[in-house]
Amino acid sequence: MKKVYSNADEALDGLLKDGMLIAAGGFGLCGIPELLIDAIVKSGVKDLTVASNNAGVDGFGLGKLLDTKQIRKMMSSYVGENAEFMRQYLSGELELEFNPQGTLAERMRAGGAGIPGFYTKTGVGTQIAEGKEVKSFDGEEYILERGIFADLSIVKAWKADDTGNLVFRKTARNFNPPAAMCGRVCVAEVEEIVPRGSLDPDHIHLPGIYVHRIIQGEHEKRIEQRTTRKREEA
Repeated sequence: MKKVYSNADEALDGLLKDGMLIAAGGFGLCGIPELLIDAIVKSGVKDLTVASNNAGVDGFGLGKLLDTKQIRKMMSSYVGENAEFMRQYLSGELELEFNPQGTLAERMRAGGAGIPGFYTKTGVGTQIAEGKEVKSFDGEEYILERGIFADLSIVKAWKADDTGNLVFRKTARNFNPPAAMCGRVCVAEVEEIVPRGSLDPDHIHLPGIYVHRIIQGEHEKRIEQRTTRKREEA
């Protein structure tokens, strides 16, 4: 199977449709599939549901899809750092399904493992539990969370070989592996594609069986929060 494509537009060709569920890797601006997001913006698909920890920042990452009103619903754990995200949610323009961060990651991982649902204590007794099945185990209450089965996964990795084995760079791994696992089709953008056999098997974070298409590209790598101190006078 050919997995390596020339660019994001080619890699997404035939995969996009209105109303689909997309799982997107990344945390803030760290490890986000920015090239694939740009291609989705350009495609014009709409009424999307996006499962991602958050939605980047205003005008960058998933924030671009919010600006163009292509997202109908977000499944996220964090709304901060994106004023447009907050505005659309508070005005009723955007549907939002809040998830505790670990629950969201586990919902993606469960979907990738073929698990339709699991019980967790996280959220018991809060708004998170409203409308969800509650079950008692050993005298403790747990709520049922459903696995996420996405139509498409878009992720960002550091290195890949042509079979789709992925290596992530430090904290940029974040939500990318579970997001990649839960998609019926996974498209990955990487900084470098290396020859087959050159990756140490012990260093592979996600096996190529989960990855269907790959592109190599240049990335902006913005810094979301920069903290500095004044230079001390000599």
